[in-house]
Amino acid sequence: MRRYASPPAGENPHSVTDQPRSERDTLARLWPYLWAYKGRVMLALAFMVGAKLANVGVPLLLKDLVDTLAPKAGAAQALLVVPVGLLVAYGLLRLSTSLFTELRELVFAKATEGAARRISLQVFGHLHALSLRFHLERQTGGMTRDIERGTRAVHSLISYSLYSIIPTLIEVTLVLTLLGAKFDAAFAWITLTALVVYIAFTVTVTQWRTRFRREMNELDSKAHTRAVDSLLNYETVKYFNNEAFETRRYDESLERLRRAALKSQRSLSLLNTGQQTIIAIGLIAMLWRATEGVVAGRMTVGDLVMVNAFMIQLYIPLNFLGVIYREIKQSLTDLDKMFTLMTRDREVADAPDARPLLLKGPPSVRFDQVQFAYDLNRPILHDLSFEIPAGQTVAVVGPSGSGKSTLARLLYRFYDVQGGRITVNGHDVRSLTQDSLRRHIGIVPQDTVLFNDTVAYNIAYGRPDATHDEVVAAAQAARIHDFISGTPKGYDTMVGERGLKLSGGEKQRVAIARTLLKNPPVLVFDEATSALDSANERAIQAELAAVAQGKTVLVIAHRLSTIVHAHEILVMEHGRIIERGTHPHLLAANGRYAEMWRLQQAGQA
Repeated sequence: MRRYASPPAGENPHSVTDQPRSERDTLARLWPYLWAYKGRVMLALAFMVGAKLANVGVPLLLKDLVDTLAPKAGAAQALLVVPVGLLVAYGLLRLSTSLFTELRELVFAKATEGAARRISLQVFGHLHALSLRFHLERQTGGMTRDIERGTRAVHSLISYSLYSIIPTLIEVTLVLTLLGAKFDAAFAWITLTALVVYIAFTVTVTQWRTRFRREMNELDSKAHTRAVDSLLNYETVKYFNNEAFETRRYDESLERLRRAALKSQRSLSLLNTGQQTIIAIGLIAMLWRATEGVVAGRMTVGDLVMVNAFMIQLYIPLNFLGVIYREIKQSLTDLDKMFTLMTRDREVADAPDARPLLLKGPPSVRFDQVQFAYDLNRPILHDLSFEIPAGQTVAVVGPSGSGKSTLARLLYRFYDVQGGRITVNGHDVRSLTQDSLRRHIGIVPQDTVLFNDTVAYNIAYGRPDATHDEVVAAAQAARIHDFISGTPKGYDTMVGERGLKLSGGEKQRVAIARTLLKNPPVLVFDEATSALDSANERAIQAELAAVAQGKTVLVIAHRLSTIVHAHEILVMEHGRIIERGTHPHLLAANGRYAEMWRLQQAGQA
């Protein structure tokens, strides 16, 4: 039998006012992820030292080869006096440099990829744990771009620091020691002075340029956000013929990005020119000193070749120091942005002593003097109290904005109440773990959003370990099996981005099917049949009534005809209950409910 598994596992990050942490703090947060692979870290460092020792040995052997050849240069017997061992050793050192480098990367690859995977998973899990308020305010395009750059920053930081900065420091130390020991201290001082000037210039200019790169990233995120938002709302763009308007808005973002990129490129050209000038002056000074030594007889031609080889080996990696330093700075910034997402406080969090909800049957649900506001300056619910007895159905009706859908969000703990309490079997929901509470509640929302996957996957999402037969049974109960079977690919039909390939009624029936498949003891229907035609609504109502038997049900409805059999009907207005009772009782009272009933009946006539 087929089974359907869940897919492999987003406040607005662009409105975050948190102060960025220092680079040391960011590195301190990254280190534990790498130290989890401490064996590989130490082995990689050993290979790195081995590679640099071999690399420094190459110019030394090259000197010996040149000095050995010099007396016989041009003679036919020259090759006979060249020690074969030097040639073999020279080749082996060259090979060792590459071999140790590849071994280092091979050994450390698991640590790099493992750290990136763990960080990405933690960010992903934390984003899912954040409140609904965060996800209503976030900008998907910009946030996903921040996560993408943050994950890439892990690779960049490790690559540039472990593979570039640290090896270069080791090599500089070895070269300075050799130059000072084999020749006079002037060689070491010239090299050291050139390196200090080079590094000081690079760091200063790169820090100045960082603001241009940061501006580029911000504009890139905004442009990406605008593009994604426009594409997600493709139909709305078409409805209002605003393709040209969206193109202009995107072009404005791209133009600002282009101007920032030009500033960055101009500053990069200045950096590169300055670096090459410092390198050239350093090389001239060293070779002049070495040439003078050869002429004076203090040095051999091989010494001159060795000094030149040392300088080339040092300055080639240093030539990229500006790029490396800039990338490390940028990677730290990108990583900090991703870590900032991980530090966002969860608005709704489990209490330290939260316990799981254990149910043996349908529970009672009670709203006890509940007060709530999304914005404290605009209260939504005012001292609201009602109870849904175990195994019964309570319906809530009222005009838009009266707070009906807020009841479902509070029960599901998308938000916590600011006054009063909500209980399930007498337990305050704030004292329960969110996971156990939500496992016992099934919601069919008013606005159904589907994954860009198959129909089967979207139905099975209600219970990912469900068999295909169980998925089909849920589809039949939701009256969508015949439609699915009539499509060329059946249950393997793709539903498109957010389910846009399906009609509103089809999406709603898929949502009903997956909730029926979940089969929880508490059901919440938030205008669950509002997108259906009358015939399908009546058919599904019968199925929903059958499913609701023995369950605790909260129905939020607009069409009063769908809730006439509820055990109790609550009429809400401005966050308060103004009427309550059964359908016949409320009609006899001739109040707000009776007025709504007459208006709807007249509209259907």
